Amino acid sequence: MYPLSAPREFSPYGLSHWIVLAVFVAGAVLVVRLGRAHRNARTAPLFSRIFGLSTLVLYVGVYLATAIPPTVDRSVPLRLTDLATLVAAYALWSHRHWAYALTYYWCLTLSTQALISPALESPDFPHHHFLAFWAIHLIVVWAPIYLTWGTGMHPDWRSYRIAVATTAAWAAVTFTFNSLTHTNYGFVNGKPETPSLLDVLGPWPWYLVTVAFLLITVWALMTWPWARATTPT
Repeated sequence: MYPLSAPREFSPYGLSHWIVLAVFVAGAVLVVRLGRAHRNARTAPLFSRIFGLSTLVLYVGVYLATAIPPTVDRSVPLRLTDLATLVAAYALWSHRHWAYALTYYWCLTLSTQALISPALESPDFPHHHFLAFWAIHLIVVWAPIYLTWGTGMHPDWRSYRIAVATTAAWAAVTFTFNSLTHTNYGFVNGKPETPSLLDVLGPWPWYLVTVAFLLITVWALMTWPWARATTPT
């Protein structure tokens, strides 16, 4: 029996998870409205840069809080969440095409997996690990929603190629690092211990092939409507 003072562990699709999902939906609606309200206005770059700077500051704060004291298995910024958050911050600040491309594909597919099947082994709200995990994963998905449906940026087939090539390079580097250090960044070398969507995609390493096929296909489907809309008839 647990003592009465023991914190309750986070449970997927418990009350706190549903509240987080509600906050996500409300925030998504808000950033779209803000982005559309600032289109073609002098305040648009200022708001976008504040959004980007806030994303970077939040990431650095969470990283320093969770990565100290540093250890090889949790302090190296090799998770796609780390890279996606940094790239999203830069995309919001600069609106550079390559940064937007990675933000669009990474954050709208890979980062959203945390919303659906969070690999969170932590006490429930209001524990700081709970707050840090959700703060990062919410803001990093709001970023492409704001840029795409708010400000009006959109991907094309060049964006698709950038995302596929960069992700393949990340997977190769991360797999090599994990193999040398016996870590598992990005779950490239094994499934997470908590339940996740990877559980239905087969054993390691075959689920990597399945994930690669799904990403290539889903990202193509995420590109086609935008590319078709801009193709001259």
